[in-house]
Amino acid sequence: MQGIANRIMVLATILLCIYFSWYYMLYGMTMNMEPVATWTTYDIALLFLMWAIMMAGMMLPSAIPVILLVEKISQKRKQHNSNYTPPMFFSLGYILAWASYSLLITLLQWWFHHLALLTPMMDSADATFSYAILIIAGIYQFTPFKQRCLQLCRSPLAVLNSHFKEGKLNAIYLGLHHGSYCVGCCWFLMAILFVSGVMNLTWILLLTIMVMIEKAFPKGEIMSKVFGVMLILLGLSYAL
Repeated sequence: MQGIANRIMVLATILLCIYFSWYYMLYGMTMNMEPVATWTTYDIALLFLMWAIMMAGMMLPSAIPVILLVEKISQKRKQHNSNYTPPMFFSLGYILAWASYSLLITLLQWWFHHLALLTPMMDSADATFSYAILIIAGIYQFTPFKQRCLQLCRSPLAVLNSHFKEGKLNAIYLGLHHGSYCVGCCWFLMAILFVSGVMNLTWILLLTIMVMIEKAFPKGEIMSKVFGVMLILLGLSYAL
């Protein structure tokens, strides 16, 4: 019973984090990010915060199964007299992986803005830039690296078994390790927001669903390639 209660508590905590992330995206994101022509350090910091919260809201839903799996493994190890490490430390490592990506894509966005490829409203200002991102994102879906990262995200047990160690810092590292595969799997999909608009909630929701289908649904590997074809066709439509 205690194990079930712990899993319910873990699930409730994750759902609460997802709720607050989406609440920010729905009601706080557009208020905090005003269109700017010249960026200051404060603007870059706000943009990083926006990306980090957005990544948490988009990526935590598909990470729920692996976080619950970590909780289950921790409970079993506790029954064999091992120290129990709350899975929230694993979740923290997972979020840190996406926070690192958020920093990189924030700097990339600043550079694109400097090159006048993005409007002050954070969407594409150049048709060539748009179709290049979409077509490259579509092609990336078929690469061995993408498919390998997706496989490890969909079947994390091998990674967990080979890297699972006691202790909070080890749990954070494990989450960071697993999260790095998920970043490798999905990073180019997130770059599509440069085309649709970084704060475009319709596309944010659509990409969240795509990631969940790829990582957590049956035939996710096949669907990732279907999405790749769709992105290539969408990119070609921009080129015509």
